[in-house]
Amino acid sequence: MRIPLAKYGIRELVLFGGLALGGTVVTAIYFWYVTPLFAAALVFILAFFRDPTRQVPSDPGLVVSPADGTVTEVTEVEEPRFLQSRAHKIGIFMSLVSVHVNRAPCRGVVEATEHVPGKFLDARDPGASAQNESNSLVLGDAEGRGCRVLMRQISGVLARRIVCAVAKGDRLERGQRVGMIKFGSRAEVYVPVDSHFEVTVRPGVYVRAGITILGRFR
Repeated sequence: MRIPLAKYGIRELVLFGGLALGGTVVTAIYFWYVTPLFAAALVFILAFFRDPTRQVPSDPGLVVSPADGTVTEVTEVEEPRFLQSRAHKIGIFMSLVSVHVNRAPCRGVVEATEHVPGKFLDARDPGASAQNESNSLVLGDAEGRGCRVLMRQISGVLARRIVCAVAKGDRLERGQRVGMIKFGSRAEVYVPVDSHFEVTVRPGVYVRAGITILGRFR
């Protein structure tokens, strides 16, 4: 049976997965009582970098979750950097057991990407959104509605690397893989208030990347 693994984690899979697998084999021969520790580490590494196939909803005008995790914030804010307007903000906390591959929240053309260094606060900390290391991805003509949608990948207390695998000019489909955040993190989606977008999720809901509908354009 094939285990679907993220291509963004090949280095970690080879290094840490190889060490865990080697430790499992060696301890099984010489120190059997330690074997469960290495076996558990191997399972964790494989689970963290899993990349399951997702059936993306095809109805027009939808915005789906860019990440697996729990919705921690649904609010309206000013977004002066990219959207330059008031926007619906949806924040998602990704735990260590979440799938960490990120997906495009909607169809659109990449107008900009921007990586900003910063702190590594707990992703559940209110200050993490503004202070932590992050990568912003701006999609133009989102769902053919002539507006921009902003997706942000934000590091956490353990996350030390953000992978953004798309570039300016790329045309993305809703639910397309765009990268990942390694070891606990946060994702955010911003949609202009004046775009006639209706949010359909609430804080506390568990969402899945490419599957769960965050809202729709009316």
